[in-house]
Amino acid sequence: MRTGWIRGIFAAAVLLVAAPAAIADDDPAVRTVQTFYDTLLDTMKQGKQLGYRGRYERLKPAVEQAYDFTTMMRFIAGSSWATLPPADQQALIQAFERMTIANYASNFDSFGGEKFIVEPATQSVAADKRVLSKLVTGGQTIPFNYRLRLSGGSWKIIDIYLNGTISQLATKRSDFGPTLSSGGAQALIKKMDAISESAAKQ
Repeated sequence: MRTGWIRGIFAAAVLLVAAPAAIADDDPAVRTVQTFYDTLLDTMKQGKQLGYRGRYERLKPAVEQAYDFTTMMRFIAGSSWATLPPADQQALIQAFERMTIANYASNFDSFGGEKFIVEPATQSVAADKRVLSKLVTGGQTIPFNYRLRLSGGSWKIIDIYLNGTISQLATKRSDFGPTLSSGGAQALIKKMDAISESAAKQ
């Protein structure tokens, strides 16, 4: 795994790796997080052999299954979302997804013994659920919380809280909102695609 990966996760709003853990099988929100972690961990263990493109393709379906990119992109866009043509909305969602997968594939290129402890019980946040976890790596223990929402019959991640409190979705809204407001959908798509391309070259 790359040096400085915590900074990469903060910038990319991506999840962190977890070792397999015993979890409450009757909690579907916890299962969403754990299932993704298992795929990510397996990809990291084969990271060097797979290479960047192999890691990207391996992680793509797992990221799509775990995240609700439509809800996330709608929040990032704010009030301007309703004014965008459906084609622009879909293009923004796809660019955000590409960026997320690219950052996973770039930052999680190897395994160094990291593990996550996922709490088996969730917390209710209105109609959503919060899954709590702790990353244990290099003598450090760092809390990461996840907000999930029921979408199409599945619990999907809509936000990640760095150190347990810093909303990555709010950070992305602050980072991307001005670009969308000043340059429209195409400007933001270009910005996110540039981040994806940069990740692929690292």
